[in-house]
Amino acid sequence: MTNYQCFRVEKSEAVATVYLANPQKRNAMGPVFWDELPQVFAALDADCDVRSIVLAADGPVWTAGLDLVGVMPRLQTAQGGRIAQQQQLLRFIETLQDAISSVERVRQPVIAAVHGKCIGGGVDLITACDLRLCTADAVFSVREVRMAIVADVGTLQRLPRIVGEGHARELCFTGDDIPAEHALRIGLVRSIHADRDALLAAAQSLAARIAKNSPLAVQGTKRAMVQAHAESVRSGLAHVALHNTAFLISDDLAEAMSAFLEKREPSFKGS
Repeated sequence: MTNYQCFRVEKSEAVATVYLANPQKRNAMGPVFWDELPQVFAALDADCDVRSIVLAADGPVWTAGLDLVGVMPRLQTAQGGRIAQQQQLLRFIETLQDAISSVERVRQPVIAAVHGKCIGGGVDLITACDLRLCTADAVFSVREVRMAIVADVGTLQRLPRIVGEGHARELCFTGDDIPAEHALRIGLVRSIHADRDALLAAAQSLAARIAKNSPLAVQGTKRAMVQAHAESVRSGLAHVALHNTAFLISDDLAEAMSAFLEKREPSFKGS
């Protein structure tokens, strides 16, 4: 089995469980995470013995979201002026988008089993899954606006069809933290479980029930359901990638980074 730095994969009969496995950094999504995520799911997609997938996490936090400090060097290495920097930024955003989309593209249904905090890019990740379960202590946040960022790797395209336009806009405009009960009420998750052990048991039981069905029928059903929204997701991702290529590097982003490092509230100027 391939060894990954940010992931751990376990298989039991026809169910694979993928763990975000960098708890020392609260499973933050740094450069290695983005490199490995599509590799993990491409390998599972090619594994004919795997019929369903659970996506879980090690440690007390499911994910703290994008590791801005870790990925920032990739945004600052282009030579040749503003156009070269924008071209690099566009390629970088498209790489992140494709990594998240690899979870949606995989043939097998994917069940997200979320405990603790699921922040920012974590919501991008779980909305690319087919089903979502959580623990009673789970907290979700589309945090990007609080960091002067337009969410650009899938939440804006996928969340509205999961929870509806009104709920999605409130979450994306405010950046508020929402608890498990709220997530259940709006349909972000389908069930709540007492703790991480109970959550994993429920997710793996659901995955096993799915795995008992005809894989051709299950995979064909998933493909048809994903395809129904594929064009709107693709066009939405392309639009937000171009927007952030033009506007991501801003004074507000610098202020958000400074405030984060200094553990204070940011003061945004809209520039």
